[in-house]
Amino acid sequence: MNILWIKFNTINGGFQKRGIQSLVLIMKCIFCSGETHVTDKRESPEGTRRRRECLKCKKRFTTYEKAEKKAIIVVKKDGRREPFSREKIKIGIMKACEKRPIPLKNIENALDEIEEKLYKKGKEVKSEVIGKMIMHKLKKLDDIAYIRFASVYMNFKDIKDFKLALRQV
Repeated sequence: MNILWIKFNTINGGFQKRGIQSLVLIMKCIFCSGETHVTDKRESPEGTRRRRECLKCKKRFTTYEKAEKKAIIVVKKDGRREPFSREKIKIGIMKACEKRPIPLKNIENALDEIEEKLYKKGKEVKSEVIGKMIMHKLKKLDDIAYIRFASVYMNFKDIKDFKLALRQV
């Protein structure tokens, strides 16, 4: 794990009562704990990618910086609360889309859109809202994936439930 060290510098020179302070973050080297400098900075899907070089041992390493999103709590049907998990939604969608001709990029885009809407909704979101969002996205992606997901999400009991869902498609 990389540790950030914080140093304070004053713009007006010296520590004065009314001097304006700026924050300078120094990343420690993961090999020798020396100071580092950034040799390259790029935006990537994982966040801001920074290539760093140690001023002491001259070794290089990469760090990623990503803004932390506010935590979303999912309120389950039985009233339990648990942290939102993108991975849990992805697993459900992937199972519904299994052996279907749906590009992974389309699934990832649907996941991104669902996650973005959830963060806009607020701190707590009911699981039913998430389920409906997933079904809406799957209906646009693939009818079979939609029916597969709906059969589990809506707890189909018999063939009548499937027929009812098929009429909605």
